[in-house]
Amino acid sequence: MPRTARPLDRLAAPVAPRLGRAAGLSVLAALVWPFQAALIALALGGLVAPQGARLAPLTAALGFLALAALRAGLEALAQRRAEEAALDLVETTRAGLLRAAARQQPGAEALSPASLAALAGEKAALLAPWAARFRPAMARARWVPALYLALALSQSWVVALIFAIAGPLIPLFMALVGMAAEDAARRQMGEIGSLSSLAVDRIAAITDLRLLGATARARTDLAQAAETLRTRTMAVLRVAFLSSTVLELFAALGVALVAVYVGFALLGEIRFGAWGGPLSAPAGIFLLLIAPEFFQPLRDLASAWHDRAAAIAVADELSGAQTALAAARPILGQGAPAAAFAPAPLAWTGLRAAPAPGAAALSFPDGAVAPGEAVALTGPSGAGKSTLLAVLAGLIEAQAGTVRWGATPLTDASADGLRAGLAFVPQAPRFPDAPLGAAIALGRPGDLAAALAAAQASEIVAALPGGLAARLGELGGGVSGGEARRFALARAHLAQPALVLADEPTADLDPETARAVTESLLALRARGAGLLIATHDPALIARLDREIALTPEGRP
Repeated sequence: MPRTARPLDRLAAPVAPRLGRAAGLSVLAALVWPFQAALIALALGGLVAPQGARLAPLTAALGFLALAALRAGLEALAQRRAEEAALDLVETTRAGLLRAAARQQPGAEALSPASLAALAGEKAALLAPWAARFRPAMARARWVPALYLALALSQSWVVALIFAIAGPLIPLFMALVGMAAEDAARRQMGEIGSLSSLAVDRIAAITDLRLLGATARARTDLAQAAETLRTRTMAVLRVAFLSSTVLELFAALGVALVAVYVGFALLGEIRFGAWGGPLSAPAGIFLLLIAPEFFQPLRDLASAWHDRAAAIAVADELSGAQTALAAARPILGQGAPAAAFAPAPLAWTGLRAAPAPGAAALSFPDGAVAPGEAVALTGPSGAGKSTLLAVLAGLIEAQAGTVRWGATPLTDASADGLRAGLAFVPQAPRFPDAPLGAAIALGRPGDLAAALAAAQASEIVAALPGGLAARLGELGGGVSGGEARRFALARAHLAQPALVLADEPTADLDPETARAVTESLLALRARGAGLLIATHDPALIARLDREIALTPEGRP
């Protein structure tokens, strides 16, 4: 097995049995043709040479149509099963990649968002043609030519010799072309990732680029990257067309040689090559009919060879991405749904944690938040307020110290249950690609209208085109930062958490919006939830019960 194929085989292992069954059906469909060819040969041969074996044309036609229906049914079933398995392969690959990426700790970017999007999107989709086309074609190329060779040998050793010489040349040249195709495909995959990363970076910085008057330079950079990708793609296509042309030539020459031999043999010019006498008309017609089908599996394999090259390149990249994601320590928890723990104090002692992999660790003072208590987490920028909230939620693993929910320590086994009782209100909320109502509810039951009212967000929804059916985009396009935070608070009201962690909920807001956010948070406390709020806002701090102050650079 080639070394480069191993990641691809490991990736396809979950659907390999289904792909094998689809390939088996494809082989069976290809093996129906010799029976059809035999019917035609006996019918036509009987007309050409009545003294030999013959078959009534009507009988041959009916048998041929019945076998054609059987072959069409087998091919359709094989194709459907192969395509279903291919789609499952792409979906499971994407799901596994996204699950691993979603469980990275904050600040850990084993894959950039653009690289992840390109890999999970258009690159992962290239696995489908390999599974649906190449795998069945490979199975047919392994079995069908050998069986057709045996059939040809039963009628003429000359035709069998032609098959035996011309047939292996196709896999030989496929292997030679395949090395160039794999290299070209890898370069193409690299350019796709580079262009995606460049596009995302330029889109994210579009405002700054306009202010700096650098939009022309950005357009030039994108145009150059697109041109490089076009060049790489054309290189892949050139290799694919070259391989198809060469292999079609060998197949055409093989069929032509069979036709020349059979023609001269039936004319009596060649008297050797058959067993026990001259080549009969039915045997000659049979050999002419199976000759193209002997080469057809090899031609199919050649046309799908570039699918293999692209899939190998993608599998290698996926393997590297999975290794990088595994090396980046994930957030605590098993990633499975869990029942929320009963309300209890959240307490931490002796905590040390780094805000991102490779960064210096920060030390945090001991603290606790009781149910129904509102605590401000204060300190200058860089003191680690956001990091402490992430540690308490199990999103960053502490290097030292303990976090307890009542008597239960925060561990990999308990993190899911602890988070199920938490609500997190980030400074920049994110929204899935879904209607606003679904983006707020996130599948939870409850009174959405009441949650929006408690978050003072009902009027915001009413002003949106489409209301709860509006789609905001990941960053909440169409609403202000304060309005987006109120939607995040509506999520919290709907979830009815035991504890709310909020990161700078009133930062950069006008006084009226800040008051609305503050009242929404306090309404959660009135329902029994504890609040731990990282903030610089004196007005918000004054409304809370007490304060935990962090010192610069995490000094105790």
